Amino acid sequence: MGPVDGEPLLRALAERPPALPLHLPCHGRGRGLAPGLRRLLRLLPGVWDLPELPAIGGPLISSGAVAESQARSAVLLGAERCWYGVNGASGLLQAALLALAPPGSRVLLPRNLHRSLLHACVLGQIEPLLYTLPFDPLTGLWLPPDRQHLQRVLEASRAMGPVAALVLLDPTYQGLVADLPALIGLAHAQGLPVLVDQAHGSGAALAAGADLTVLSLQKNATALAQSAVLLAQGGRVAPGAIERALLWLQTSSPSALLLAASAAAIDHAHSPAGRRQLQQAQRRGLALRDRLEALAFPLVANGDPLRLVLATAPLGLSGLAADAWLMPRGVVAELPEPGALSFCLGLEPPRALERLLPRQLLALRQALGGPPLPLFSAPPLPLLAAPEMALGQAWRAACARVPLAEAAGRIAAEPLCPYPPGIPLLVPGERIDPARALWLEQQRQLWPDQLPASVLVVDG
Repeated sequence: MGPVDGEPLLRALAERPPALPLHLPCHGRGRGLAPGLRRLLRLLPGVWDLPELPAIGGPLISSGAVAESQARSAVLLGAERCWYGVNGASGLLQAALLALAPPGSRVLLPRNLHRSLLHACVLGQIEPLLYTLPFDPLTGLWLPPDRQHLQRVLEASRAMGPVAALVLLDPTYQGLVADLPALIGLAHAQGLPVLVDQAHGSGAALAAGADLTVLSLQKNATALAQSAVLLAQGGRVAPGAIERALLWLQTSSPSALLLAASAAAIDHAHSPAGRRQLQQAQRRGLALRDRLEALAFPLVANGDPLRLVLATAPLGLSGLAADAWLMPRGVVAELPEPGALSFCLGLEPPRALERLLPRQLLALRQALGGPPLPLFSAPPLPLLAAPEMALGQAWRAACARVPLAEAAGRIAAEPLCPYPPGIPLLVPGERIDPARALWLEQQRQLWPDQLPASVLVVDG
């Protein structure tokens, strides 16, 4: 038995892909990798696995090929500075937040933040001010804030004391977009620097005026997983502060392959071939959307033709059930949720996409469809809230696990992130008020596989 046959991970990675792999990374199981990266990978395996040799350098070294490449990518993306990361958007978001906010300061974070930002708050002794967002009862999705909503958030924050920065998430996992110039302009008018988590975007936040932007180049470009960039512009955040934060959080032995993947993806995206690839994929995505809507499938309107979001609740089934039915039939979606199922078409959508996906969705509707599900109820969250106990203190405190029915009045000791990945409905240090405890218990009855029957709370 050879190593690929006997070792579980090697065997799993070598398996034949499903008919419709509609999930990340965006390169679609290698079909859409940047040409420069494809050429690199054809070389003798491992020849590119190099340390920070003088000629190569690294993300925080001022000379060498990496420094030259980062400067070139900054120009292509319209930024003043660019740093490659090899710990995904998660690691760069953490570094960006630490650069923005000194210990003891407060930052405004959206409730649909990725939990990596909570980790940064613990590492940097930063107090999160969590602001809630509009909610869609049809799909159960968080919606981007509009200018009026953010204005109310900023007014509420002024009553709680000084704030170091504002964080925005745009686009969302499902491709929903906000009016970024209006939101960033509002924050800048109040003296707040803005970090935009654009892990699912392509850098439009820079043109909208963002001070710091993080891109995940495996989610909306042709790089490998963990390839990401941090972009900076303007004078609100010192480059030295950013590089200190990167030094704390990034490995001292970055993968040259992942650095090259970032460079190749950015270079390709701004080439004539890359623009044609994107346009062709978008045309196919829009045509597929038209075809599915003609078949009476409810799709969520969004700003990304390559993110196809099926509203499953109007069809009488959850996105979780739809995903479980589709997966063994060769359709692997990116994100199942109680009221929706998101497909990432990628920059090289599968050749059989237009033929197979409508057929499988019709069969799904025939097999599982029924009367629309009841409307979703938004979690009873205040417009703006700070943890009652310091985030790090609560996370490290002695704790006990209690049933949801007994959680009211207790302080959470861990994040509660039922769906989608990484988005917390509870953060450590928040007191679980009776209304939220009741809501969680009700949601647990509806979605037992998505919410635990118990929650970890601070003991005592």
